[in-house]
Amino acid sequence: MFKMCFGSSGDDDQKKGLARTREIDGMIRRDEKKKSNEVKLLLLGAGESGKSTVLKQMKLIYASGFSKSEREDWRAIIFSNINNAYKVILEAMEELEIGLAEPSNEQYVALVVLDRDLGSKETLPAEYLIAFKNLWTDAGIQNAIEKGNEFALHDNLTYFFSDIDRLFAKDYIPTDQDVLRSRLRTTGITETIFELGSLTYRMFDVGGQRSERKKWIHCFEGVNCLLFLVAISGYDQCLVEDKDANQMQEALMLFESIVNSQWFARSAIILFLNKIDLFKEKLPGSAISRYFPDYTGDPTDNRLASKFFETKFRGLNRNPNKDIYSHFTNATDTNLLKITMTSVQDMIIQRNLHQLIL
Repeated sequence: MFKMCFGSSGDDDQKKGLARTREIDGMIRRDEKKKSNEVKLLLLGAGESGKSTVLKQMKLIYASGFSKSEREDWRAIIFSNINNAYKVILEAMEELEIGLAEPSNEQYVALVVLDRDLGSKETLPAEYLIAFKNLWTDAGIQNAIEKGNEFALHDNLTYFFSDIDRLFAKDYIPTDQDVLRSRLRTTGITETIFELGSLTYRMFDVGGQRSERKKWIHCFEGVNCLLFLVAISGYDQCLVEDKDANQMQEALMLFESIVNSQWFARSAIILFLNKIDLFKEKLPGSAISRYFPDYTGDPTDNRLASKFFETKFRGLNRNPNKDIYSHFTNATDTNLLKITMTSVQDMIIQRNLHQLIL
């Protein structure tokens, strides 16, 4: 009797063991299938290149967009963007020895230099609207803004001032474009997951400032596709963290180290020459040859000028068998970025098929 019970118990344990093995095998197969349909995208680039804006666009285009609560959070960030921009401008005016053209505007300086934090449900304080508008029309302020490339002034100020009264309305909730234009420095690593066709994309955004780059290394493993962003409009601008360094030169140096890195030997490299709209706007008044003496083309021809920088980046690739896919983009233009991402998706699918054949 005892032996029969013992034998039965052994058989049960064996059956349970086999069932558990099959369950584990099934989990492994499901994970492998999931991974085969998963694309890991890494967004890299120097600070101010527009990486976070691309990530926001992915959320708008392929995910659920921004909830009302999230939009309300961005309201405080937009206020902070405008207020901090004035602090940067006023500080630069001291260095550049530019005074306010209208002495009566001095009364507003004390207000804007204060640190004022808004709660997520709080509307923009009305007293700041008068200060912002009066300072904006001051010729001294505008003179300093024209020299913004010398002190890393963010490029969203003109957008917000084109409709400043709307931002201060009591029922104001940021629009998609407001959120895209607002600036929140990326620290650490941000991941966004979205589905496109039969593939699941995991897109990682990492901080672009020099102090953040040491954190990138943890994202490098298993990257299918690297999106490297460059602010093409930054050819005449300094870095936020180093006023003596040029944004474009920094991007070129960074791209050279990344495109030739062993970490990305098998990754697709996509170059986004971003902010092409700002590039076209500033080109007639800011000669490329002043910052890049090797440019000898027509100083006002944006096609020739943009091609010049595209060629510069492509020339840094030391592997003749490695393809660089480049696109001129404007990350705040949802339709243009959607078209560009469709092209990126087609390229990724073709690469996957090619690797399966091999």
